[in-house]
Amino acid sequence: MVLEADGSATVEDNGRGIPVGKHEKGISAERLVFTTLHAGGKFDDSAYKTSGGLHGVGSSVVNALSTRLTVQVKNGGRIYEDKYERGNPIVELEDGLLPVVGRTKESGTKINFLPDDTIFDRTRFKEDDIKSRMHETAYLNPELTIVFEDKRKEQTEHIEYHEPDGIIGFIRDMNKSKESVCDVIYFKGESEGISVEGALQYINEFHENVMGFCNNIYNSEGGTHLTGFKTAFTNIINTYARDLNILKEKDANFTGTDVRNGMTAVISLKHPDPRFEGQTKTKLDNQDAAKVVSKLTADELVRYFDRNLDTLKNVIGCAEKAAKIRKSEERAKTNMLTKQKFSFDSNGKLANCESKDAAKCEIFIVEGDSAGGSAKMARNRAYQAILPIRGKILNVEKASIDKVLANAEIKTMIYAFGCGFSEGYGNDFDITKLRYDKIIIMADADVDGAHISTLLLTLFYRFMPELIYEGHVYLAMPPLYKAMPSKGEEEYLYDDKALEKYRKRHKGPFTLQRYKGLGEMDASQLWETTLNPETRILKQVAIEDARMASEVTEMLMGTDVPPRKAFIYEHATDAELDV
Repeated sequence: MVLEADGSATVEDNGRGIPVGKHEKGISAERLVFTTLHAGGKFDDSAYKTSGGLHGVGSSVVNALSTRLTVQVKNGGRIYEDKYERGNPIVELEDGLLPVVGRTKESGTKINFLPDDTIFDRTRFKEDDIKSRMHETAYLNPELTIVFEDKRKEQTEHIEYHEPDGIIGFIRDMNKSKESVCDVIYFKGESEGISVEGALQYINEFHENVMGFCNNIYNSEGGTHLTGFKTAFTNIINTYARDLNILKEKDANFTGTDVRNGMTAVISLKHPDPRFEGQTKTKLDNQDAAKVVSKLTADELVRYFDRNLDTLKNVIGCAEKAAKIRKSEERAKTNMLTKQKFSFDSNGKLANCESKDAAKCEIFIVEGDSAGGSAKMARNRAYQAILPIRGKILNVEKASIDKVLANAEIKTMIYAFGCGFSEGYGNDFDITKLRYDKIIIMADADVDGAHISTLLLTLFYRFMPELIYEGHVYLAMPPLYKAMPSKGEEEYLYDDKALEKYRKRHKGPFTLQRYKGLGEMDASQLWETTLNPETRILKQVAIEDARMASEVTEMLMGTDVPPRKAFIYEHATDAELDV
């Protein structure tokens, strides 16, 4: 994988090469793959054993969204080449076949493409995202070597990803800075044509990190494979705990949360016919996956624990500790979360909406009393709620759970959302109880506003992640400027790029007003620019790579300073300064 100096990307492999023979439609199979939807190889059972693709649209869509795309296929001692411009082929076929441009003893496919800047606002590839995905793929395929080069820098960056330890190394890498309770536990097996590979380790921390993959695709919302693993593992630990007389007859079983607290796990599934919920493949939906993973987990981990009693006792010890903390916290925190004297909205800041239909309702978290006052006047009371907060909330990445739950602003939000908080604190999070379909962070368009948004997102990500994973969290985009020409209509401009475009297309004189904060807008302006669903701009918050998101959150918001300083130095040139 090469990020070229001209902004294009080159991907090359040493596989057998995309088929170049004549298809029944009279053209090369390669031409069909890059110009026709639903033409992928996974529709033929003999092409792949497993595949991450579903609909056969990936290559043709990339082609259509590229200014140019070049394909070279090495096959049968020859090099074939095809070229496209914005999805249209520019190479003339010879009797339906690609022209031969050279000879070789190698095999494979090489593709170079340049994203179309008339479609995308930004066409620069994010090297960190690409490197994270490649490293992840190397862990999931221990016999694979991936070479990455970035030629856009003064000195070419060259990295080789090869992880012979596979997902065992993946777990060790994620836990490298943590205190481990046991060594990595590994198991694998195959049943009904489905292969399962799993690795897990316990660390001395009070949270879980269980990641699921199907055919090398990360499923951020989990799915049936993780359900099968979690159910089987909970049953195994409870059975052993009773056999060892750790759980007495009168004791209740450990909960799933108890047995997984402190667990870091990776479950990798290879399925011949995967089904996902949605094109983004965030959640696996195959019912047979749950059955196979559950069976193999039970069989293999029982065999492992029978031979490693000390490790088993350490794991049960983690569950015991989690259960004790949960029970004591339930008693202590239930009062904090539910008793009237700790009422979240005792200060009366929440201006709720009239509708009780969660699907229609939205809540705006607004910084400052002045902006909150304007928002309350501007909103549509039928379905828009306003929650003003005072300044910057607590950084939950650095704070203890007691301080988090004692924070007035956080308690107000927990009460307002209505769906609880994390797990094990007397009011477990339940996304089905959410009172608002949209939670919209409305902060000023400056550095302080960005910091407030970051603190709020850290809170949601660490303690209410389902809000983000299920698409309920948004960032409002208030305008930075208002252009008032001497002739013509006034126009709101949302960033400096919009201002630059306005200056180029507007010939006459105009007055420019810069909004330093939401409080500077009157109610009608706030409604028109930020609250009105017909005219406003919202950014939906999404997480594509949970492992990378967790690491970056810990690095940027945590207590360890040197990694944060190194990140700032490395990305200093990427910063958008508000000066």
